[in-house]
Amino acid sequence: MRPTERGGARSYPVELATLIGQSLARLVREPSHSRRADAGRRWARHTLLIAAILAAAVVFLMVAIDSFEIGLMPARGTASLWPLKILTDFGKSAYVLWTMIALLVIVALLLPLTRGVQRVVMIGIGTRLQYVFLSVLLSVAATEVLKGMIGRGRPFVGGPANPFNFSVFAWGEPYASLPSGHATTAFALAFAVGALFPRLRGLMFGYAVVIALTRLVLLAHHASDVVAGAMVGTIGAMAVRYWFAARRLAFTIRTDGTIEPLPGPSWDRFKKVARGREAP
Repeated sequence: MRPTERGGARSYPVELATLIGQSLARLVREPSHSRRADAGRRWARHTLLIAAILAAAVVFLMVAIDSFEIGLMPARGTASLWPLKILTDFGKSAYVLWTMIALLVIVALLLPLTRGVQRVVMIGIGTRLQYVFLSVLLSVAATEVLKGMIGRGRPFVGGPANPFNFSVFAWGEPYASLPSGHATTAFALAFAVGALFPRLRGLMFGYAVVIALTRLVLLAHHASDVVAGAMVGTIGAMAVRYWFAARRLAFTIRTDGTIEPLPGPSWDRFKKVARGREAP
């Protein structure tokens, strides 16, 4: 029975506001998982390892590869590169984030209309969308701060493609090369989706690599920029995953501290819910 079909039931706007409030409250509640300390230590070790390896790679690329790699790329404005200009936008943070917001709004609007199993499935979908959205948002926010603080010039800003062209705290687009925002977005999205759906890890990693390569071919970034973006995106998504797992949201923690996705709504079940085949 719908909320408006019973006199004592709450109206749709009231129930919508209540459900949104409950959803947001779950994200900031106290951690409850008994094995969160083990997961925290494991997350910290992996974060330090990834940061050390990729930071070393960034320095090596900056010193030994960036200038050489730029010389291998086609000239900027080459007409045949138009497909890459379209493809690279699939890693644009604004597009990814607004898409996630639209999906979250759709789930929120549908949630008050569901009951029983339908509502459980929709909440599961919404929780996973929240995880992906926050993984990308946190990573992108960190990247924007780093860009402004580091102030690395994009290729050919101020003349030749000098990989050591820096204007610290410039906070301007010409000096916003490190880390690559597109690479950050792509790798954060890839890690988040792969964390929820392990079977998609290979596909999502391929997507992230393709986006990173488009930034090089289009001469928007140095090679070290995209590796730095991959580092920030991956670490950001890992941090949000730990936050969710500690609160038993979308993830669980094994006895050895490994974080694994909870069984989520399958596509078949989602279709059944959409068609109203599962009764409350």
